[in-house]
Order: sequence, then structure tokens, then C-alpha cells
Amino acid sequence: MKFGILLNHQFSRTDSLAARLGEAVELVTAASELGLDSVFGIHHYLARLQTPQPLTLLALLIPASGDMELGTGVYISTLAHPVHIAEEVATLDQLSGGRVTLGVGAGYRRDEFRSFAVNAKTIGRRFVESLQVLRALWSGQPVTHLGEFFQLEDQTISVLPAQPGGPPLWIGANAPKTILRAARIGDAWIPSPNVKPRWAIGNLQAFRQEAQACGRLEQIRRYPILRETYVSSSGAQAEEEAGRYIRDEYLHYSGYNLEYFETRFGDLRQKAFLWGSPDDIAAGIDNLAAAGFDHFIFRMSWLGMPFSLTMASLELLAREVIPRYR
Repeated sequence: MKFGILLNHQFSRTDSLAARLGEAVELVTAASELGLDSVFGIHHYLARLQTPQPLTLLALLIPASGDMELGTGVYISTLAHPVHIAEEVATLDQLSGGRVTLGVGAGYRRDEFRSFAVNAKTIGRRFVESLQVLRALWSGQPVTHLGEFFQLEDQTISVLPAQPGGPPLWIGANAPKTILRAARIGDAWIPSPNVKPRWAIGNLQAFRQEAQACGRLEQIRRYPILRETYVSSSGAQAEEEAGRYIRDEYLHYSGYNLEYFETRFGDLRQKAFLWGSPDDIAAGIDNLAAAGFDHFIFRMSWLGMPFSLTMASLELLAREVIPRYR
């Protein structure tokens, strides 16, 4: 069983970005010293909040992260050329000594697609093709690829990843059809932090069945899941300390044509989040672990939340929950 943190590096426009990035370094330093296994970043462009780009941020965090895995949860690969992604991620993998995992997704924000002149109707095909090119480049062999979206003729990547063949590719997917696609093309499926356990468990079974049918099940060695998580002395205390911050975060998402987060927040809060005492958190982990999930990545801060609360929650997680699984 592995445990990690998902950084929430999106901040109010009035915040000091230097101060918030300093807190990110402090958080990752603490997570490494407390024995957590991984740190992941998020990815968006043209956001209404200050949102530092994840690959650059992860490079900043290399000295603070010890031997933690560095990943993206997830990088929107449809908005960049695979040559660009391949070279940037290979560089990060070399800088970190081979500790990178690239979580990728097709994206969903209409403004991003329009601004990058990406036809939203083609993103599925574009996504699959981009990963084909990415893996071909990471092989280190000359690549000729004349596809629908990308064309290369006898080109070789300039920086090879430290990991032979490149970092693992985890696929973010939120619909049954795209989860099955993830089983055919990815090294893992990574569910979103707000999906309900029953849904995640059912789709994990479908993912594994599809991987088995494609002869790829033995290649799938990790079963990660993202979770919104806050640990305190009790559920009521957790709600008093952090409830308003996670509500504000989800209300903000409603501005990106995701209005259902506003109407469904109460249901998600009760069923999808790991929230409350150490025993409450462990019960939620146990339920998902019994289904096969084995790498839990916790997002423990939300818009406007005091950093001291995040650190206190992390300490409780590391000292009173994670040791039960070591």
C-alpha cells in the first residue's frame, strides 16, 4: 500500500504566490519526512485562480521530496504536442533520478480547448495518438509517425527519460467508455477525488476485466485513487475546521460548466470524501483497498484554507492512519 498527497496549487489572485509556493515546499518536506510515498500536481491553463504549471512546480520540489514519486494528477495532454511533453517530462525524470509518473487526461474545460484551437469533438482520438507518439519517442529510437494530428519523420528525442521506456502513464478517466480505453492504453487508471466509492469500485472491476481481455492485466501494476481527505478528532470537528473551504472550492468549479458540483456537493461530502477521525479515514481506505486500490493520493487543502490546518491533518494522517497499513 502506498500513500501520497495531491497538491492543490491554485490560489486566489490576491495571494502572494511566493508565500504559497513556500508552503508547498514545506508541505512536501513534511510529507517526505513522515514517510509518504508520492506527491502529485494538478494541471490547467487560463484558470481564474493562480495555477502554477505542474512540471515546473515538481522540479522545484525535487530537493524537498526525498525519494518520493513525483507525478501529475492529471496533465492535459491534448493541449500540447507530444514532442513537447516527451522532452519536458524526460528532463524532469532525469532531474529527479527516475521518480516521475505522468498522469494524463483529455481535459474538459471548453475555454482551454477553444484557446488552444483544439476541436473538442476530436479529443479522444487526439489523446490516444498523443500517447502513441509519446511512448515511441521515449523508446529512444527514431520515430516516423504520420497520423491524424501529429507528423514526425525520422525524429529522435533529445533527452531520454531516466526510466527505460519512459515514466508510467496513468490515465485519468471519468466515464465508463474512457475507463475501458484506459485499460487498453495505460499503465493505470486514476479516478478523480470526488467519485463515489461504489462507482470507483465497479469501474475498477470493469477496468481490470478489459485489461484482462486485451492481454494487458499483468502490465497493470498499480491501482491509484485520488481522495479529498481531512483528518481531525471527529467528523464534526473536521467539518467545523475545513468544511467551508472545500465547499468554496466546489462552488468555484461550478464556474467551469460544472454546475452539478454545486447541486450534488452534500451527497459527495457524505459519500465520496475521506472525512473525520483517523478511524473514519481508515474505514474509507479499507473499503477501497478491499476492492484493489493500492495507492491513495490525498488532497488535503482547498481554496483559502489556512496552511496550519493542512499540516495538522497531514500529521494525523501520517501518525494515526498510515501506520495501520505498514
